[in-house]
Amino acid sequence: MYDRMSLALLTDFYQLTMAYGYWKTKMANKEASFCFSFRKKPFGGSFALFAGLNTLIDFVNSFKYDHQDLHYLASLKNADKEPIFEEAFLNYLADLRFFCDIDAAEEGEIVFPNEPLIRVTGPILQAQLLESPLLNIINFQTLIATKASRICFAAEGDSVVEFGMRRAQGFDGAISATRAAFIGGCDSTSHVLGGKLFKIPLKGTQSHSWIMAFAKEEIAFRAFADVMPKNCFFLVDTYDSVEGVKKAIKVAKKNKLNLLGIRLDSGDLAALSIKVRKILNNAGFEKTKIMASNELDEYLIRDLKKQGACIDLWGVGTNLVTAKDQSALDGIYKMAALKNNKGHWENKIKISEQISKITTPGILQVRRFSNTHGKYVADAIYDERTKKRQNLLIDPIDPTIEKKLDKELIYRDLLVPVFKRGKLVYDSPSLLSIRKKAHVEINKFSHEMRRFLNPESYFVGLEKPLYTTKLKLIRQVR
Repeated sequence: MYDRMSLALLTDFYQLTMAYGYWKTKMANKEASFCFSFRKKPFGGSFALFAGLNTLIDFVNSFKYDHQDLHYLASLKNADKEPIFEEAFLNYLADLRFFCDIDAAEEGEIVFPNEPLIRVTGPILQAQLLESPLLNIINFQTLIATKASRICFAAEGDSVVEFGMRRAQGFDGAISATRAAFIGGCDSTSHVLGGKLFKIPLKGTQSHSWIMAFAKEEIAFRAFADVMPKNCFFLVDTYDSVEGVKKAIKVAKKNKLNLLGIRLDSGDLAALSIKVRKILNNAGFEKTKIMASNELDEYLIRDLKKQGACIDLWGVGTNLVTAKDQSALDGIYKMAALKNNKGHWENKIKISEQISKITTPGILQVRRFSNTHGKYVADAIYDERTKKRQNLLIDPIDPTIEKKLDKELIYRDLLVPVFKRGKLVYDSPSLLSIRKKAHVEINKFSHEMRRFLNPESYFVGLEKPLYTTKLKLIRQVR
C-alpha cells in the first residue's frame, strides 16, 4: 500500500530537529526503549480494540528518505536564512535504515488504559522518528475499530455495513477507517477502494439521484432491475417509504425478480420497518431484507432494537468513520528506559501534577491472566528485567486498589516480537483472521464490560516490584 511513495516525512517537525540533535551530539545510536499506551477508555466504555499494527509494519518496511524528501529538508531555513540541517546530516538520513526491535500486542486484542501496547527498543534517533507516524496510525485505527465493535454489539448479530467513505477525514482516513471498521465487526463496506485493498465484501444500493433521474419511482426501480436483475436492493424513501416498498414489490413480481432488500434512509425507522415488514411478508417476500441508514450509531441502533424494529442490515457511516462522539484516542509514546555509557538500562519517567500523566518506567510487558474457564481476570504490567514474578498488582492510578492473583491462573504475554534488529519476524495474519480474533477475544471478558452505561471495569495493575520502582523514581525526581 505504501510502495508508491515515500512517507518518511509523515511526522512532526520536532522529531527531525530532535533527530538532528541526537546526531549532532553523537547520541544517535544510544539505546532507548519507548512505549505506546493510551490514557482514557474511549467512548465512555471499558476497553479499546487494538488495530493498525499491520499498517505500521508496512510503514516501517517502506521507511526511507527519498531524493525529494532530502531536497525539501535541505531547503528549510532558520531565522538567519541559513539551512536548518547541514548536508552531512541529510546524507546520514539518506543512508538510514531501520534497526530497532518492535514488540507489540496483536491486532484484535482487547486492550486497556496505561498498558504498554507497542514497545520500540533501539537507537534513540530511529525510535524517536517512529513516534508521530506510529501515533497517527495506531490511535486512529484503534479508535475506529473500537467504535465499530460497539456498533456491532448493539446490532446483536445483524449485519453492519460500513457506509462512511464520503464523510471520512480525507481519502487516507477513509481507507484506514474501512480497514479498522472491518476488524471491529462490520462485515462489508460501500467503499470500493477499501474493498479492493483489504478484500472486504462490498454492498450498496443506489442513491436518491437515481430515483429522481426517472419520471417515476417505479420506472427507476424497473430500470435498475433491468441493469442489475440479480442485485435488486431498492432505496424506497425518496418520496414515500411505504409507497416505495409497494412499487418495489410490483416491479419484483412483474419481472419475476428476487428482491434482495429495500433501504430506509429517513423517517421513523422503527415504525416504518415494522409496517414495511408486514407489507413484504403479506406479498410473499419474507426473505427480503430491510436495511436502515441515516446517521446511525450504537445508541440509536440499541434503541431501535428495543422498539422492535424489523431491520436486518445497518448501514453506518458518519458516526463510525469519524468516531463522531470522540475525536481521537489519547495515545502517547514515551521513553521508558535509556542505556547509559556502561551499557546498563536506566529507568526514565515523565512526571506530572496529574497522576494519569505520570508514565511507567522500565522494559515493559503485559501479562494477561485467565481462569480455568478461559475467562480473563486481570492484566499485569511488569518489567522484563525483574526475574521473579509476583502475584500482587497495584492500580497505576489509585494505589489503594490492589488485586492478588491466584497462583493457578493461566497467562500469556501480550507483546510479541514484530521486528528484531530491524528485520520483520512477525507473520502478519489476514484481515479476516484479525476480525475473527477480535470476536473471540471480546467473548473471553465479562459480558457486562460491553454495557454502554456504567460498564464493568477490568483490572489492570502494576506488579508490586514495578510499582515500588516507579514510586521510588518519582520521589527521586521530585
